[in-house]
Amino acid sequence: MKIVVIGAGGLGGYVAAALARSGANVSVVARGDHLAAIRDRGLTVRNHGTEWSVRLPASDDATAIATRFGADDFAILATKSYALEGAGEAIVAFTSRGATAVPLLNGIDALDRLTAMGIEQARLLGGLTYVSAARVAPGVVERRSDFCRVLVGSPHNTADPRADALAGALRAAGIEALAVPDIDTHLWRKFVFFTSVSAVCSLYLAAIGDVRSTPAGRALIAGAISEVVSVARRSGVRLADDEEAQVERQILGLPPALKPSLLLDLEAGSETEIGELSGAVARLARAMNLSAPIHAAAADLVRSRR
Repeated sequence: MKIVVIGAGGLGGYVAAALARSGANVSVVARGDHLAAIRDRGLTVRNHGTEWSVRLPASDDATAIATRFGADDFAILATKSYALEGAGEAIVAFTSRGATAVPLLNGIDALDRLTAMGIEQARLLGGLTYVSAARVAPGVVERRSDFCRVLVGSPHNTADPRADALAGALRAAGIEALAVPDIDTHLWRKFVFFTSVSAVCSLYLAAIGDVRSTPAGRALIAGAISEVVSVARRSGVRLADDEEAQVERQILGLPPALKPSLLLDLEAGSETEIGELSGAVARLARAMNLSAPIHAAAADLVRSRR
């Protein structure tokens, strides 16, 4: 099995490095000073005071890497959500040779967007991850969370041996990975959680501990969760009867210093995924005649700050 990671930033860089460290046949598509550093010194991972490096093939020419790929191989997509279409040519280079593309992007519509780009549904699996990681320097990524969990599965509510194979390779690399038959439900569950955290922290311009330290902040968290859950249920997604309470407990249990990637990007003056997160909630809510004022405000405010 060969694996390529397209987008070797925080998430992609960590996954690629872990796979390489375990002996997997993995390469990365990267560019610029990050690519130069990986070629020169390898890919370095920092995690809670530890540091280690691996060597692995890296290129900005996806077509050159893809010539070796076939039906048993995988392309893990770890770009920012807004950059997916820009990576289309690289993705097609692999799927056109039979490889399976697995997006690990924030948001809920990556598979639909890939299909719209002309990629066959048969060449796609759904995926998501729970991890806090960031590229902190060229060739250096930092895993900031104690957890790194990946779910992968067919979007058709069926078991898929390809999902089992990829999950097995990730587990061998020390990543908690699971093949699931109902990936769409899991994508929405993460969307509820991550979009709500991103919205409230961006509105406060603060870590989650500061947001939840006041009654008003906790009420904002509950309201943000409720808006996304309402959209999900109107979309026909089957969530638990107490989904709002489950997600709220999850957010209240996060480390107080945690900042979602959207807030980190906003603080750095970088492009953000607000359009794929709160912006998507607001758009869907309007189309369904639902109200989502918290996410609409977060989307407007983040866009105005860039």
